Amino acid sequence: MSDTAFYDNAPLSTASAITPVPLALYQSDRAAFAQTLGASFERYGFAILTGLFDSEGAGLDKALVDKAYAQTRAFFDLPAASKYEYHEAGHGGARGYTPFGVETAKGYKAHDLKEFWHMGRDLPEGHPYRDHMRDNLWPEEVSEFKPALQALYAALDDLGKKVLSAIALYLNLAPDFFDNKVALGNSVLRLLHYPPVTEAGDSVRAGAHGDINAITLLMGAEEPGLQLLDRDGSWLPVTPPEGAIVINIGDMLSRLTNHVLPSTIHRVVNPAEARSGFSRYSMPFFLHFESPYLIETLENCVTTERPDQYAGQAITAYDFLMQRLREIKLA
Repeated sequence: MSDTAFYDNAPLSTASAITPVPLALYQSDRAAFAQTLGASFERYGFAILTGLFDSEGAGLDKALVDKAYAQTRAFFDLPAASKYEYHEAGHGGARGYTPFGVETAKGYKAHDLKEFWHMGRDLPEGHPYRDHMRDNLWPEEVSEFKPALQALYAALDDLGKKVLSAIALYLNLAPDFFDNKVALGNSVLRLLHYPPVTEAGDSVRAGAHGDINAITLLMGAEEPGLQLLDRDGSWLPVTPPEGAIVINIGDMLSRLTNHVLPSTIHRVVNPAEARSGFSRYSMPFFLHFESPYLIETLENCVTTERPDQYAGQAITAYDFLMQRLREIKLA
């Protein structure tokens, strides 16, 4: 049986949901926050942070998030021809618009049922990373798109660094261990639109896959559909409450930690018939290491019981990214 056949035929779990972690704990008890968050990552590869809009100084501004969603919907409501003006073929979908029916999960033949927009980090003129971190595109038809999404990118980048600081503490590293490794990371904010499902055929909204990057922060998972593949081989639904954010470990961080923190296979299944006529919107922020960073197993994640699975196989974040993009037909 192929991996994709195994994933698709795995049973749906009735297990209880992942226990959420209150973001307010970041301010009140940093050690407890790191322990509970890290334990969730080690067990599931996923964690849920609640109180996203209620944790002053740690979370996100709800008005900003609402504005970003409004601008996202306005863009995807544009005529197909207008959206296609912002598609740059041959660049891996790194910036701008990727049309419906392009991205295909690794190991699948049927494409995902989605279209999306990518924006990345703005770099100063002459910066050496500009040779592969392209300038952003901005749709002229949606006037507030650029300022809203730039502000959201910065806010998610900051929240992601707080999560990485907690992960560092959980791994018995200095709390600022990841700071200089992600400061100008090749991080991407993806605006996702899953249109109503009319005739899906073999396609699903997002086929079973693992994320490439260090960590992913996902807004918009309240709408049912997101599922992770649990240790027992069953699919576990991930449906957080309002005002929460779902965070998962990506392949880069999983490799760096010798799978102490696993990158868990997950998918977005098609909606039940009652919801099939509705679009789904979500905003994953893929936090990446800086391109030259060498992903080499952390010494304190290697033990006699857990030998280094990547001894002698160090790889830069950029090379790892390009390898994976080719596998999912984006490069």
